Amino acid sequence: MTSSYIFLTPPGGTSATVEETRTIRDGFTLLGFLFPCVWLLAHRLWPHAAAAFLLQAIGGALMEERGLGLAGAALMLGVNVLVGLEGQNFRIRSLAAKGWTEDGLVAADTIGIAEDVYFSDKAAVADSNKDTTPDWENKTRPNNPPGQATSLGLFGFDGGR
Repeated sequence: MTSSYIFLTPPGGTSATVEETRTIRDGFTLLGFLFPCVWLLAHRLWPHAAAAFLLQAIGGALMEERGLGLAGAALMLGVNVLVGLEGQNFRIRSLAAKGWTEDGLVAADTIGIAEDVYFSDKAAVADSNKDTTPDWENKTRPNNPPGQATSLGLFGFDGGR
């Protein structure tokens, strides 16, 4: 299944290395859904963790009251769903507030493929800064004379249909 991966570069640096760049998958996090407070604490999202803990404590207290059990369960489930769906966005916003820059978004099946795509683009930009000119020569097959290359599409070189 294809996921989106967001690449963040550290503050103050224009060219980030592989070790400095952070990659965060944008999507649902199962551990954030199952253990919201612990997940938020593990990612150093202190205010979010405190709010989640407070809301879940209120939900737990409501569940013990007669007639309010369903409201308490809904509040606790709502916190779990919110952290599961928006937890990664909380991480991205927290890093952005500290000066990190969103440098790229790549859709890929795995994080390894996403990193390959992202860093290959960075290598291509670094290579393009060199004084090299691209080779725009029309390559044909060795046995064909120049100008007789095959065309892909509806129209050939003779202009007919």
